[in-house]
Amino acid sequence: MDSDPTTLPALDRRGFIKTASGAAILAALPGGLAAAASGEPAKPVTLAFVGCAHIHTPGFIKLLNGDRPAVRVKWVWDHDAARAQKRAGELDAAVCSDLRQVWSDPEVAGVVICSETNRHRDLVLAAAAAGKHIYAEKPLGITAAGSLEMADAVSKANVLFTTGYFMRTMPQHLFLKEQVGRGAFGKITRIAGSNCHSGSLGGWFDAKPDRPWENWRWMADPTIAGVGAFGDLGTHMLDIMMWLCGDVESVSAETRVVTGRYGDCDEAGDALLRFRNGTMGTLAASWVDVWDPVTLQISGTEGNAAIVKGDLFFRCASVRGADGLEPWTDLPKGPAAPLQQFVNAVAGQAGMPLVPVREAAARVAVMEAAYRSAKAGTSVRVA
Repeated sequence: MDSDPTTLPALDRRGFIKTASGAAILAALPGGLAAAASGEPAKPVTLAFVGCAHIHTPGFIKLLNGDRPAVRVKWVWDHDAARAQKRAGELDAAVCSDLRQVWSDPEVAGVVICSETNRHRDLVLAAAAAGKHIYAEKPLGITAAGSLEMADAVSKANVLFTTGYFMRTMPQHLFLKEQVGRGAFGKITRIAGSNCHSGSLGGWFDAKPDRPWENWRWMADPTIAGVGAFGDLGTHMLDIMMWLCGDVESVSAETRVVTGRYGDCDEAGDALLRFRNGTMGTLAASWVDVWDPVTLQISGTEGNAAIVKGDLFFRCASVRGADGLEPWTDLPKGPAAPLQQFVNAVAGQAGMPLVPVREAAARVAVMEAAYRSAKAGTSVRVA
């Protein structure tokens, strides 16, 4: 895809998942791949891939290969030996059969964890104990308790951490973050977010016997992924909503199976969120939408904003020209993709907008409450 994904209909940001080239697309966001917003990495960085199961793995490999010689991937580990061999070949790296090789290697400064979600806890805890900086794909964990345990370990080890909440790099969201911070919306009364694609309709997670290293079927198995469509996609928009409005106090949710293509794995969901500051929120996420034109709306006593087909419409009496009639184009430049931010931070660059590990854990806690609510049919307080 040559187009800037921030300008496509409904950001059309899920096409990159189908082609498994997400990170390559994200690298084209403002800030770019080799030239991050704050410049080149200050020194070479040696990393290890720990798990290669995630659908973003191919894109991440392209991103890291495109940043040579600033980045070297020395080791690749996966519990699936064939998958490890395939990815190691693409990275010109050695296959690691025993993770102790990674944890004890003084050359390895950080790890990229793209394993199945149910393996995150053990890998993150081991990486933190070994003093390795950590990029872990989202969601951080399956349970709130496990995610908090990981957050405590990362904090105690004082290592760098971030995760794949790439929506924080989008200029529209950065602008809204600025305006919320300056009080342009007054008292925010409601926020609505949507993050949907047609993955289930298109069979994006179907098994691929001829390409076992690109078998994403586990992502539609909640026993391994921890969630289905609602948690997989919803966590991205939930992150933005919490980034703008703070912590969530309680949630009432419903999830549902639509096509049955992936058994009893949920393919869509909606939730009503009550934020601790009193804001009400609604969150939608699914794999069964053919289009998702309105992705975010914020309403307050002094302002309103909506992202429609990728365009931001903003109305606020205190901001000159913000009449909401035409797309707002005076947007900040977005930073590099999250994985590039991680590389830069490991290289010693200050000011990278990494996602704090406790924020990653807080999103898991809300999603866990949402799934409990859907099962129980009642509102649930967030742990």
